Amino acid sequence: MKRIITLALVICTALLMTACGEKEPESPATSEKGFEPTLDTNTDCSITVVGNYDNFEALEAEFDRFNKIYPNVKLSYMKLDDYNDILATTLDGEDKPNIFFSYAWMIGNKVYDSVFAHMEKLSDPSLGLNLDFIRPGLINHDDNGAVMMVPVFSRSYGMLVNDDLFKKEGLSVPTTWTELLDVCKAFKSKGYDSPMMGYSLETSGCFMTTLAYPRFVATLAENPKALELANKLDPAAGEYMRPALETVESVIQNGCIDIKECDKISDNYAEVILRFFEGDVPMMICTADTVSGTKKRESQSEAFTKSPFNYTFAPIPTTDEGGYFIDSPSVEFSVNKDCDNLDMTNEFMRFLITENELNEMASVKGLITPTANMSFDSVYAPFGNVPSERTLSPEALGITDPLTIQIKGAAFQVGKGEKTVDDVVKLYGTYE
Repeated sequence: MKRIITLALVICTALLMTACGEKEPESPATSEKGFEPTLDTNTDCSITVVGNYDNFEALEAEFDRFNKIYPNVKLSYMKLDDYNDILATTLDGEDKPNIFFSYAWMIGNKVYDSVFAHMEKLSDPSLGLNLDFIRPGLINHDDNGAVMMVPVFSRSYGMLVNDDLFKKEGLSVPTTWTELLDVCKAFKSKGYDSPMMGYSLETSGCFMTTLAYPRFVATLAENPKALELANKLDPAAGEYMRPALETVESVIQNGCIDIKECDKISDNYAEVILRFFEGDVPMMICTADTVSGTKKRESQSEAFTKSPFNYTFAPIPTTDEGGYFIDSPSVEFSVNKDCDNLDMTNEFMRFLITENELNEMASVKGLITPTANMSFDSVYAPFGNVPSERTLSPEALGITDPLTIQIKGAAFQVGKGEKTVDDVVKLYGTYE
């Protein structure tokens, strides 16, 4: 009897420990304290968000989630045609939007001075927005240290990888420059004419920029004087493009890319995705903006529907230390401090700018989350493994758009074989 009682006690103890004992550590996305309303949940008002997206289902899903807390708040999204040109006028109009898209490139541009004059200071402690879980390099501060815009998505450069194709051919996804050249050679020997592909018809969005820009940013990050020259469009800065341009030249000369095949792709978005879904491209060079359209187009591809495969988006390993994570804000939100229902507008922003909601919205939209936790999305997870020393934020470094135009133009001409590397380094500052 004593043995039976003892055994029963042991079993009960085990069951209690299972039910009430230590739990598995929660992920950052679930450990965050839940949103708690601070206003009357019966408040009846309207909030409008304006931007330049044709549609924004991911944000509308957030509207629905917010309405579970504030059921009488009417939220809507509206696209503005010619957004950049009419934003200032819209903010000054009678029907002032509550929240609007803002971009890092607006900073320092006098054309948008009146837009910044309307912006709420989102770093004001009284608003209660928690920005600590957003990757620091994505947050812009004005001259007084205030945050006027908050990133809701981020972007980067890389390559879509057909993981199943690598597995089928017994190859590993490359993580260094040497491995990249070796794996391209291996795919060539197995009958793949262009192991790497991408859009190559025009400068904007072409794969040459995706290859060259991260390496150029890394070079400038190591040399502040070079960055100063580059931003001034000083011809002397052209020499700092050389490592990036030689990368473009090398992948083509080594047979990694067939330009003629790439020229058959008519755009850098839908056509790039559909070509990748044919299933015979090991690595498709593109941006995260392109990757955002993959989910919607899986069903549009007859080839992918018949033979689906696993894919991820990874950095292109352009050095023997690996690739770079060029971490830039894609879309940011700002609050119009002169709008109606400002308190509820800030309340919605406090709800939206949380780790859970930003991750949820990024997942639906198919873009990179601005939060530190990137593991929840398997497609973008490889970027979460890039070490901090190889994660670079152009906006935080002070890299300007005119500088970016120079590397785009130079990389395009080298990639297309129109000019040599020596030729284009002398042309720095002349590209428009």
